[in-house]
Amino acid sequence: MVQCQRPSSQVAPSWITAQKAYPCKGKRTLRKHRSAVVTFDQCAAQIMNAVASIVRWGACQGHLRSAGAHPQEVAPNLHEVFQNVLYSRVKEEIVLKNGTDAFVAWENPPPPVYMQFYFFNLTNPTEVLKGERPAVVEIGPYTYREFRPMEHVSFLENGTGVSAVNPKTYVFEANMSIGPENDLIRTVNVPVVTVMEMVTNGPFRALSIIISAYMKSKNEGLFTTRTVGELLWGYEDPLLKFISMVNHTVDPHFGLFYKMNATGDGEYTFLTGEHNYKDFARVVEWRGQSSLHWWSTDECNMINGTNGAFFHPIITKKETVYMFSSDLCRSIYAQYEKDVSVRGIPAYRFVPPSEVFANFTVNPANAGFCVPPGTCLPSGLLNVSVCKQGAPIIMSSPHFYQADEKFVHDVFGMKPKKEYHETALDINPLTGILVRAAKRLQVNVYVEKIPAFSQTGNVQTLVFPVMYLNESVTIDEESAKKVQAVVMEGNVVINIPFILIALGILLGMVFTVMMCWQRDPESTVAERQPLLSS
Repeated sequence: MVQCQRPSSQVAPSWITAQKAYPCKGKRTLRKHRSAVVTFDQCAAQIMNAVASIVRWGACQGHLRSAGAHPQEVAPNLHEVFQNVLYSRVKEEIVLKNGTDAFVAWENPPPPVYMQFYFFNLTNPTEVLKGERPAVVEIGPYTYREFRPMEHVSFLENGTGVSAVNPKTYVFEANMSIGPENDLIRTVNVPVVTVMEMVTNGPFRALSIIISAYMKSKNEGLFTTRTVGELLWGYEDPLLKFISMVNHTVDPHFGLFYKMNATGDGEYTFLTGEHNYKDFARVVEWRGQSSLHWWSTDECNMINGTNGAFFHPIITKKETVYMFSSDLCRSIYAQYEKDVSVRGIPAYRFVPPSEVFANFTVNPANAGFCVPPGTCLPSGLLNVSVCKQGAPIIMSSPHFYQADEKFVHDVFGMKPKKEYHETALDINPLTGILVRAAKRLQVNVYVEKIPAFSQTGNVQTLVFPVMYLNESVTIDEESAKKVQAVVMEGNVVINIPFILIALGILLGMVFTVMMCWQRDPESTVAERQPLLSS
């Protein structure tokens, strides 16, 4: 065991005694005795050594006897002690439990969330049917305020989990949009493409002639023109209505967000984080299941991480942050990119690396996302038809950001840019609070020529972009002030040892200056007389 050593008597006490007896002269010399002088620099150096020795010894007495560290390790060890005290307090507070601020924010998030939709308007439909490259123009944003409180909250009997549904309600924000909801957009006819694909690849090929004839009678083609509101929230489609008369299980309505306004996507079960702070808000069940069933491997069917709105406290740069996204029907992950600051709050930026949507040849773990098994898309794309009622929907990042260059070149008007099309999460590392985020996803439709349907003409086989969304949030000013206060208090607590040492050094410097700049009083005539006379 390392023992604390008192400051050497030669370093501190004797020097201080000497300083009292023989103060430093204003002429920057000190007379210890009549035959020797000490310079001002030596005076200052010895006093500072004494102060440092005393500071180390005092800190050692207060801590190091139990820590077994060397005196020079006092500050780092004390730093760790205060840091651990702070972290323990944070872990106790950030728990999904009645009465905590974390639970209040989780149940009804205060920062405003906005959903922005950008549509790709097709400008050359006739040329596309002749086999030319589609040309699209981005139109947007069409902005909606998103309200997403937790409802039907119920704590599990053992207190380790809580279940809830998370309905989302969208309210149109005209002043934040490029135009009204009745703006017209020409795009691919998703219901028509879905029906054609199902008939062609399913057991109902004989119906293709009937369906094709009906489509001609209703002037239904590969492309359609609808309002923004219809494309998002739904409209009655003639072809689906015709099929629903035969098959009553078919809904005659279609919309990209049909039945998704003011409704939830299923019940979630979250861990509270009471037993392990890293489990805070982690999803363990969705719709009563602990794993998915759409993909071909257990790894790809895993439900990992939170719902993307909350994260555990005390996050490090080396961590991989996991999230489950029901929009993508899978879990994804993000990794640290850089330090940022949002409303004066320090944060770590996490972004999904390109490997998340990479082809299995680049990331073998993604082999399970090839559907049907063995049918794998190039990097940057995810086929979600298995969880979208068979519709040929393919997800990607906006403008095919991080996707194979082929898809960017296939459609004129694609201009991928990192700052506009990347998903990013800015998380305060101490509290785990999401201070800013942007989830960006693009909805595409797989289009190809189908001989049984003349409506497809000579269209190229391509992934056609329909629209992309930007779901974003930035911490509000009131919440930011609370987080700033927590961060500031945390910084003070962690740096107490350094503050104390700095004060000690400052006081030592003041002491040095006061002592070393004193002048000797003038001696009297009697004092100047020799002690012995001849």
